[in-house]
Order: sequence, then structure tokens, then C-alpha cells
Amino acid sequence: MQPITDALSQRLAQGLPCDANALHEAGVLRDAARLCVKDDYLRRVLAGEEYLLFDGAMGTMLQEAGLAAGELPELLCLTNPDEVTAIHRAYVQAGSQVITTNTFGANARKLGDEAQVAEVFGAAIACARQAGARYAAADIGPTGALLEPLGTMPFDEAYGLFAEQVHAARDAGADIILIETMADLLEMKAAVLAAKENCDLPVFATMTFEEDGRTFLGTSPRIAAMTLHALGVQALGVNCSLGPAELLPIVREMAGAVACPIMVQANAGLPKMADGRTVYEITPESYAHDAAALIEAGASIVGGCCGTSPAYIKRLSALVEKRRPAPRNIAPLCGVTSANRAVVLEGRNVAVIGERINPTGKKRLKEALRSGNVDYILNEAIGQTEAGADILDVNAGLPELDEAAVLRDLVGRIQGVTGCPLQIDSSDPAAVEAAVRVYAGKPIVNSVNGKAENLEAVLPVVKHYGCVVVGLTLDEGGIPPTAEERFAIAERIVRAAESYGIPREDVFIDCLVMAAATNQSEVVEILRAITMCKERLGVRTVLGVSNVSFGLPLREVVNATFLSAAFAAGLDMPILNPNSARYREAVDSWRVLCGQDEGARHYVEEYAGRTLSPSSAPAGASVAMESAKTGAAATGASASAPGAEAEGACADPESRLRHCIVSGRRAQAADAVRELLATRDPMDIIDAMLIPALDEVGIKFERGTFFLPQLMASAEAAKAGFDVIREAAPADATASKGELALATVKGDIHDIGKNIVRMLLENYGYKVYDLGRDVDPQAVVDCVRERGLKLVGLSALMTTTVRGMEETIRLLREQAPDVKVFVGGAVLTPEYAQMVGADYYAKDAAESAKLCAKVFGEE
Repeated sequence: MQPITDALSQRLAQGLPCDANALHEAGVLRDAARLCVKDDYLRRVLAGEEYLLFDGAMGTMLQEAGLAAGELPELLCLTNPDEVTAIHRAYVQAGSQVITTNTFGANARKLGDEAQVAEVFGAAIACARQAGARYAAADIGPTGALLEPLGTMPFDEAYGLFAEQVHAARDAGADIILIETMADLLEMKAAVLAAKENCDLPVFATMTFEEDGRTFLGTSPRIAAMTLHALGVQALGVNCSLGPAELLPIVREMAGAVACPIMVQANAGLPKMADGRTVYEITPESYAHDAAALIEAGASIVGGCCGTSPAYIKRLSALVEKRRPAPRNIAPLCGVTSANRAVVLEGRNVAVIGERINPTGKKRLKEALRSGNVDYILNEAIGQTEAGADILDVNAGLPELDEAAVLRDLVGRIQGVTGCPLQIDSSDPAAVEAAVRVYAGKPIVNSVNGKAENLEAVLPVVKHYGCVVVGLTLDEGGIPPTAEERFAIAERIVRAAESYGIPREDVFIDCLVMAAATNQSEVVEILRAITMCKERLGVRTVLGVSNVSFGLPLREVVNATFLSAAFAAGLDMPILNPNSARYREAVDSWRVLCGQDEGARHYVEEYAGRTLSPSSAPAGASVAMESAKTGAAATGASASAPGAEAEGACADPESRLRHCIVSGRRAQAADAVRELLATRDPMDIIDAMLIPALDEVGIKFERGTFFLPQLMASAEAAKAGFDVIREAAPADATASKGELALATVKGDIHDIGKNIVRMLLENYGYKVYDLGRDVDPQAVVDCVRERGLKLVGLSALMTTTVRGMEETIRLLREQAPDVKVFVGGAVLTPEYAQMVGADYYAKDAAESAKLCAKVFGEE
């Protein structure tokens, strides 16, 4: 796909118009009004005026028809199209208006040399048509790999896989692109962009959630809804995961966040094994009873997932027959998100934007950017998060750098260590586009201004990638001195954004702070301009606070005083250094006065018993954040010493090492281990410090105060410590705690969970033989026997491949009866694990570490 910024540059060079209408006509922007919608009924569905009924499970029906273990279901469209068509026809007869093609895993990575993507999609859509489908939805599932920075698959590679599927679906005559069962918001974004940029069909997007109400990677329903709606999908929702009753809170959260149609395809409960078959506990009658509540909660596109059959769809059909959805009057949310945290502004609530990752006036940051010292920059991100920043500004604007490449890399790396949403800060539209394209969530773009050329260059990027934009009150005439002139530019920016389809709640205005030492009369004008923008335009406001004190002594006193005045004038998001005690005191005080800190609970907790001093203790997690279930910040950081100062505040190296691992500071963890090696035994460091710190992280993960990105960042920090020990200590001093093999079973290419388990166990000191994905049962047995292993871990994502797991365990029992087996994966349950003959069930990576300790006699 050609970058939007390149397309705009070419149009400008040719003298072609770049206003919103011209860009829609040229195909640079995707306009919902110009979608290829098959008929009026589907158009009414997309407007929320009609119900739409999908089909149920394909995998369940194929298993009932005798699908062999390990066989690729998608290939049946080529080898046995009559069987696939018969299943589709049964759903049509049950009332399904939409037939989902049998292409869930039909990407080049999974198909390999077995078939071409285009021929599978062509055959699959032909099966749907022959079955009498009113609408054919081209089914696109996850790639089976984890994207960078948490995994190894580059964003562009995932995009390429999805784009190939979209091309095939479009050419074969699909009516809808259905992207489903996604747990990674970044992978979902790659798929949505592939659909938007390669076809003009409606895009439906559904994610899968765990029992705790978040995805595998920690995305909440509201975050998913806000992000996908901003990206411009026509319908969004949830599929798979759980039964309809368990999905009700998720549907309510999504339906309350966005106004677009909500889609639900629940499972018929959790799978179980009975007489060698996969069965589900929820009956068609119970499913329909619980689905009625989903419809009442706002779902208007419904169907079924694992375990559902035509009998379930027939019951759903009766629910929606001759009915129309009730209007959903949803007030649009004003907010931004990362993959696992949302900052939503309501009422007079304020959010702090951390300013430290910006080279302007920061020599050490400039040097870090020039030398590629990413660890220094990540440390700044972690420190600001710990100090209470809600959003982090990220700027890589040095003239000697390839800004687009550096900014893109930084955004990806920072997302791996902190849950804070990011503000992408650049004056180069190409750099902005490079960064927001790989951002998992709904970011802020800083900035656009009132110049016509700038508006035309930046706003299309903001719209296409579903961002919030900061508008600076300057234009061809510079920064005007009066509030009225600043307001006029702000009004022009808001109107221009709306012409591109960017809603008013996604436009923030920065009235631009001038130094009081040189422009003293403008300080009051800035405050007046803020009030005017809030009252007359109804937008949120941003301000870089510290500029006001430039050239004055005791700058923090001036800054804090101005900050308080700006809050009173209507400022919503100050850009400041969250490590400043004065700033924190002003922010925390305002949150009490405006009612954001309800009951002053946070303020009392932080300040009770303290006296005012220049180095006041830090603030804890921000009230404005949507954080973990306990209300703690998603970093899980302690409320002692904030920011970059936190390491130094830990006087002893043991405490410093623990803090570095828990907070994910990789380079600092290595430094702490080097210091400790001068006085401590290597195994003592491992057993008394590294392992307990990882255990603490595991507890936070179990409690829901940490999510997978934080878990992996901590594991990387621990690995840095282990690597120092291995380099410095004799080999016998760092002997393996035990050896085991891991494998994704035959027929399954989804190795995300297995790879995460491997990384964590290696950092606990175990030797792991990773056999890969789609592993033949005999290969697992051979590895166990050759190496004399005591433990094997098996992973499977889909019910269709659990048979491969069962076969592997059966073979192990015959040929290596002493080995213990633990299993895990999205479809597995403790009961399922018992049914397939496993010794243990591991619900996640942290549980796997506990099992290893048990098996190898460490507990």
C-alpha cells in the first residue's frame, strides 16, 4: 500500500486538490458512503436499523462429519466442496442470512505448499454461493504468530498475509470482510488496514476475550471498541471466548462506548471431551435464552461460534425475526488508548502528558537518539509512567536522523514496556504516518496547525489511522497575540477536521504558551483562549506548560502557578514533566477540587502526614486511567520514588534489582547484577533475587495488575540479569534448573502461547527444547527419549487440533511412560486436559513456571 503521505505529495506536486472530497474521490481516503454494499437491507444493517443473522461453527460441523486430526479444514473447500456446501446449506435453511466462508486459517503461512490463498478463497466463496447464502462473509482469522515488539512477526509481514487474503476475497466476490477471533489489537489493526486499503467492502471485526474480560494481551472491550471504531470498521464485537451469558458484560461495555453495530458470536459454553468427541454444555434453548440478553444489551449482528450448529441458529432466527433494533443513543467518548489502557476525559477530568521523550533542550536524550541507546529512552518511558503520567509524548525530531524510521521503532519499543497511550509528536507527516501505522490503539497526533497546506498533509493521516489530533493555534501569520485570533484559528482547524470525517471529540486544541519573560501580556490571553475554545467549540485543550517560565528563576514555581490557573480556565491535558514534585502537587490538588479524585482518596493516601518540601514524594497511579481490575496502574509499580529517580531511591542493589525487573528496566537490571556479583554468589543472586522478582511479576499478572506486555518486559529484564551471570560465572555455577521440551501439536501453527512460555521458563533458568509448531507426535517422543526429559509442554489453539495433542500424549505414555505432560492453549480447560491424558493444565505462562518448579523438585 502506498503511504498516504506519498499519495498526498504526488497530488500536490501535480496541482491536484487535497481537500476531503477530492481525496475520497481519488481513493486516498475510504468513505463509508462509498462502500460497496450489496443491497439496501445490508445498508440498513450498517446503520443499525436491522438485525443480521450469521451462521454458527464450521469446525464443530466438520468434526461431526469426521474431520481427521491435523487436517487443514480450509482445504476441504478444494477436496470436498460438497461437504462444505452442505454445512452452509444447513445454516441457510436454519435462517442464516450470512454464510462465513471456510477460510479462517487460509493464509499463506498456514497453507504453505498445500494450496494457494486465491484458490482456497475462490472455492470457499463458491461453496457459500451454492448453498444459497444471501451474503458471503470472507473469514480471516489470526496469523498464529505474535507481532513485534512482543513477538517476532513484523507488522508489515502480517499486513502482507492479510492483504493477500483480502485480494482473494474481493476477486472471488465476497460481500463482507469478517476479521475474527483476534486477541492482539495490533494484529487486528494490520488486518483492518489490509481490508481498508485493498477493497471497498464492509469490514466486520471481532475480538476474543478471556474470563477476566480482557484479551490474551490485556485489551479491554472498551479499548477494542474505541480503537476499531476510530479505524472505521462497519461493525465490531466479540466472538468465541465464552458462552453468551459470560459475554454479556463485554457486549454492554462495547455497546456503551461506540454507536456502530455490535456483533456477537458466542460459544456454546466451554468444550469437553466425551467418548472421544468434543461436546459443549449449552443447549440451543439455553443459548437462545442468554442471547436474548445480548440483543437487549445492543447486539444487532448475531450468530454462533464453537459448538453451535444449525439448531442454535434456528433459535436465534426466531429471536430477531420481524424485529428491529432499538435506537442506541451513545454519547461519543473523548479519549485515547494503548492496547491495554484508555484515558477517557469526562467532565472536568484532566490527564497528564509526559514530556520527557522529546530531545528539545535535553542533551542526554539527544545523545541517546543519535547513538541508538533505546534503553535510556525506555527508562524515561517507564519512569514517567511510574510518576503518574497518563499519556507519553514521543518525539524523535533530530535533523541528522531518519525520523520516520526512528519514530516508528520507538513507538513499537515503548509500547512493549508501558501501557500508557502515546502522543506521536512530529512536524513531518511521513514520520507521523510511519509511527501511527504500527501503533496498537488510538493515539494522539501532535500536531496540525491552521496553515492550509499543513491541514491537507496531516488530517488525512489522522482520519485514516483513527487518531486524535492536536491543533496548534498558529497559521501563515505566526502565533497571534490575542485570544480572539487564537480562537479563530482553532475554529478553522475544527471545521477542517470535521470535513475529513474527524469528529470534534477527536480534536484537541493547543493555544500555545509563550514565555512570560518576553510576552507577559499574552499569558492572560492564552488562558482566555482556552476558555473560549472549551465554551464555544466544545473541544478539549492541551498546553505545554513549562514554556511560560523560560528565562525566569525558580521555573517550577512559575510553572505550577500557571498550571493551576490553566486548569481553572479549562485546560484538560497539560504537557509537563511528571517527575516534578510541584507539578504533581498541582495536578493532585486540582483533581480533588474538580471532583476527579472522588472523596479525595488518592490525595489523602499520597499526602497524609507529609510536609511541603521541594522534593515531595511521588504521586501514584493516575485516576484518569482505565487501569487494571484492582485500580492500580498497569505497570504495577510501587508508589515509592517516581520516574527515573526510582532506581537511585533504592539504596541497596538488591532492592534496585527487584525494582528493575518488576518495572521492566533491562539495561539497569544488568547493571545491578554486575554490582551484586562483586559480593554475592551467582546462584544466590538467581535464587534470592531474580526468581523472587519474577515470582512477584507472576502474582501481579495473576491478579490482573500486569498484562502480557508487562510480563514479557519483566522477563526480558530478568534475562539481561541472567546473561550477565552466565558471562561472568563458571558454567557449573549457572547450571540448568531442569530440561523440558515444548511443542505446538500436529496440525496447529499457532505458537504464540508456546513462545511466551519458553521465554519465561528460560528466564527462570530452565533449558527448553523448542520443537516448534505443527509437530508430529513421534518427533516429541524422540526428543524426550534422546535427552531423557522429565517434562513436556504441549500447546493447541483450536478444538480441531486437540486430537493431535491427545495422540501425542498417547504415544508418550507408550514409549516414554515416566515423562510428565502439561498442556495449555485457548481451548483447553482443566477438564479437557484430564480428558486428553495430561498430568497438568497450565492456564498461562506464569502457571507453567510453577509447574516446572513442582516437577523439578523446587517446591
